Amino acid sequence: MTIDSLAIAAYLVAALLFIVSLAGLSKHETGKQGIWYGIVGMAIALVATIALALDGGSHGMTALGIVLMVVALILGATVGLWRAKVVEMTGMPELIALLHSFVGLAAVLVAWSGYLMVEAKGAAQTEVAPELLGIHHAEVLIGLFIGGVTFTGSIVAYLKLSAKIDSKPMMLPGKNALNIGALVLFVAMTVWFVIDPALWLLIAATVLALLLGWHLVASIGGGDMPVVVSMLNSYSGWAAAAAGFLLNNNLLIITGALVGSSGAYLSYIMCQAMNRSFISVIAGGFGMEQPSSSSDAEQGEHREVSAEEVADMLANASSVVITPGYGMAVAQAQYPVAEITRILRERGVNVRFGIHPVAGRLPGHMNVLLAEAKVPYDIVLEMDEINDDLSDTDVVLVIGANDTVNPAAEEDPGSPIAGMPVLRVWEAGNVIVFKRSMAVGYAGVQNPLFFRDNTSMLFGDAKERVEDILRAL
Repeated sequence: MTIDSLAIAAYLVAALLFIVSLAGLSKHETGKQGIWYGIVGMAIALVATIALALDGGSHGMTALGIVLMVVALILGATVGLWRAKVVEMTGMPELIALLHSFVGLAAVLVAWSGYLMVEAKGAAQTEVAPELLGIHHAEVLIGLFIGGVTFTGSIVAYLKLSAKIDSKPMMLPGKNALNIGALVLFVAMTVWFVIDPALWLLIAATVLALLLGWHLVASIGGGDMPVVVSMLNSYSGWAAAAAGFLLNNNLLIITGALVGSSGAYLSYIMCQAMNRSFISVIAGGFGMEQPSSSSDAEQGEHREVSAEEVADMLANASSVVITPGYGMAVAQAQYPVAEITRILRERGVNVRFGIHPVAGRLPGHMNVLLAEAKVPYDIVLEMDEINDDLSDTDVVLVIGANDTVNPAAEEDPGSPIAGMPVLRVWEAGNVIVFKRSMAVGYAGVQNPLFFRDNTSMLFGDAKERVEDILRAL
C-alpha cells in the first residue's frame, strides 16, 4: 500500500474522529471524551501529513521545507500548550477569538502562496490543469476574502472582549451601504481576477477583505459579542475549507466544513434565543440603527444589603434561583456558590440556576464554570426553562450578571438591547444583585433592575461576598 493510500485512510479516520468529537462536545457528561477524540484525530492528521511530506512523491517537500514544517509544528504546539495552561476561564472568549484570527491569516497566506506558485512555475508545472486555471484563480480570491474577513474581524472581537477598545457598536454614516458595496466590489474583483489575474488586483482584494472584516465586527455591539465569537468560529471553518481546496487537502476541506457549518448553526440558534436577525448579525449589524436611548445615567435610588441579611433571606426561603454572569467568572465565585447550593438543598430549599444563552462572553461559559464546581446538571436550567417560575421564587441571586437581567430589553424600545429575551428576575419576591459598583454592563446601558423596590445591591468582590453569606449560613 502506498503512502498516498495510507494517508487517505488516516484522513478518513481523523475526519470520523472529528465528527464524534463534535457529538461528544454537545453534552457536559461527554465533553472530555469529545475533546480527546478531537486531539487523537488531529494527531493522526499531522502524522499523515508529515508522512506525505517525507515520501518524496508528488507531495514531497525539500529538506528545508521539512525542517521549517517541524519547527513550525514544535513552536505552535509549545505556544498552544502554554496558553492553554495559563489562561483563566474568564480569558477564554478573547483567546478563542485570537485563535480564529490565526486561521484567517493562514487562509490569506495560503491564497497568496497558491497564486504566486502558479504564477512563478506556470500551470504546466503545477497540479493545476490549464483548463482549470480560472477556477483556481477564483479559489484564490474567495479563500483570500474569507480569510481576510476572519482575520481582522477576530482581531476586533479580541480587542472588544478584552476591553482594549469600546464594546459599543461603531456607527459609520451609511455603514450598511459600505458593507453591501464591499461585497459587490468583491464579486466584480473575482470575475476580473479570473479573466486577468493581476498582482495589483490580489493586493486590492486583500485590503478590501481586511477592511470589511474590521468594519463588520466593529459595527456589532458588546451585547451580541457571544454570537460574534460563534460566527467567527464559522468563518474560520470556511476559511480552512477554502485553504483545503487550494492545497488539495481533503481532510482540511472536511474539517473546515464541519467547523463552518456547526458554527453557523450555533450562531443561528443563539440569534433565535436573543431575538436577533441572523442575517443582520453576520452582516455586521445590517439594518440596525443607532438606538435612540442608551443613557448610562442612574435612574433612581438603589438600596444596599449586607451578607448577613442575604443569608437570613436564603435560610427562610423555600425557592431560590441563582443567575450567574461574567462577574462570577471574573471573581471565580463558582465554588462557594456551589457550596451554598449544597447547604440550602440539604435544608430542603429548592435551589436552581437560570442560565441565559449568552451569559458570560462565550456560549456555554457559565455551564462550564458550574460543572467545574460540581453543581448537579439537573438543576442548571436554560432561560426558557426557568423564566416562568421566577414569579413564584422567593429569592433570586444575580451574581455578576447585568445585561441578561435588564428589564430595559422588554420595556425600552430605544435601548441597545431592546428585543433581547432576558431572565425576568424582577418578578421574584426579592432580588439580590452582586456587583462591584453601579457601573453599566458590557452593552454599555444602565439597568433599571437596580432601582426596583424588591431589589437590593450587595457590593464588593463576588467571591468574598458569597463566602460571607456562606459563613453566615
